[in-house]
Amino acid sequence: MSITQEHTGTDTPTPAAAPVVRWPALVAVGGAVTALLLVLAPRHGYYLDELYFRVAGRNLDWGYEDQPPLVALLAAVQTALFGDTVTALRVVPAVLAGAGVVVAGLIARELGGAGAAQVLAAAAAGGAMSSLAAGHTLHPTAIDHLVWLTICWLVIRLIRTRDSRLWLGIGLVAGIGMQSKNLVVLLVLGLLGGLLLTGGRSLLRDRFLLFGVALGLAIAAPALLWQASHGWPQFTVAGELSGGPSVNTAISFVIGQFLFAGLLLAPVWIGGLVALLRRPDWRPYKAIGVAYLLIVVLLLALGGFPRYNEGMLVALVAIGAVPAVRWARTRVKQTVLVVAVVANAALGAIVVLPVLPVQSYLDNPVLAGLGGEVQTGQTGAEELTAQVAAVYERLPEADKPKTIIYGHDYSQAGAVDRYGAGLPKAYSGNNSYAGFGVPDEDKTLVIAIGVDKGTFGELFNSCEVRGRLTFALPNINQDKEVLVCGGPKDTWARTWPKLHWTGTF
Repeated sequence: MSITQEHTGTDTPTPAAAPVVRWPALVAVGGAVTALLLVLAPRHGYYLDELYFRVAGRNLDWGYEDQPPLVALLAAVQTALFGDTVTALRVVPAVLAGAGVVVAGLIARELGGAGAAQVLAAAAAGGAMSSLAAGHTLHPTAIDHLVWLTICWLVIRLIRTRDSRLWLGIGLVAGIGMQSKNLVVLLVLGLLGGLLLTGGRSLLRDRFLLFGVALGLAIAAPALLWQASHGWPQFTVAGELSGGPSVNTAISFVIGQFLFAGLLLAPVWIGGLVALLRRPDWRPYKAIGVAYLLIVVLLLALGGFPRYNEGMLVALVAIGAVPAVRWARTRVKQTVLVVAVVANAALGAIVVLPVLPVQSYLDNPVLAGLGGEVQTGQTGAEELTAQVAAVYERLPEADKPKTIIYGHDYSQAGAVDRYGAGLPKAYSGNNSYAGFGVPDEDKTLVIAIGVDKGTFGELFNSCEVRGRLTFALPNINQDKEVLVCGGPKDTWARTWPKLHWTGTF
């Protein structure tokens, strides 16, 4: 075996170089995933959160009550470059998903995977349900998914090459990830714990680790300082999302570990995990397998959602591609493997992408349970706006100039903002949408969507139900009231804080 010498801060020799990267094949697979996502992007419509991110992009800040600033910045950049459309908002997520496919191939390569293993890792990762879901909509997960994959790749490369300068790259990627989703801290802690428990202490004693931590914190600092100065509202949102540990959440979490990677790829990622923990020649990489187990235990203890570690599941799929190729030495086994990857990708696409008409998901109990909510969450915004517009048009002409529209949650206000051309400005007290504007004092009439009449009506001299929302497909706003309230009892400056609320809907 040939020996190469790389910078490690010591004189420790490193093993022979990894196999050649099959760039054309990896880029082709990643490009195919990106192309598929872009082709399907305009079907159905904006997802609920995207209606919020779109408006946040016009109100850039160092942080938001429910997230760091990077998604809002991407929304601003994409609409400026590509237009104000649902497809434009989804260009970057699609590209990031394709990049994640390439990184999956690089993970297999670091573990000795040659061309076949690299292509298998890329194809399997690209067809995983979590990868397709991350690439379909603009959401923090679109960035977080690639961040987790990239950090796993860099740590594996760090273990193989002993080039401690890679800690700088890990810190850089983690810092960028912190500008999108703070869950990357969970991955970093898991990997550090894995290294500590499996004999990787020499890597943890290197000065470049400290430099990497400093770099990551420096990048994340603006968002962290914003949260600190606003009382850490993200913790409030996270607390509402997590129902806490219970038998049901534990069962849901375990099931999710199989669904998010893909049921048909379970043998691949489980095989990768077992190989990390048991293969003698992979003993240096045992830290990765231990990190996954540590993260699972922590998420179970916190009652976290199964999607929180989906990036590492896809990394395990890529890792499992190496032993899978070695297993598939006969034509029959190769066929089984190819069919499993293709069928898993098809199933994942049907569940999380707008491949079928929305009604198809509602007519099939299995599809409704797996992807019905995802699909219906991309409908109804135009219907909602049209019904609100009908209420506005029935107002006396003298009242229209002093009217505003108020959505109880940010998706309602975001829908009116997107599709309500000619309507008054839409406001909401939900999360950071409350900071996107306060009504002027001469606005004395409010069309309110989805509010509690008893609570909201106490702030006005009059409040009447003028409509009830109805939709052709199931919608979270079904049957919610549309009120017209007039005569604020106090100034908007003093009323607005009473309408502000932090949480999910």
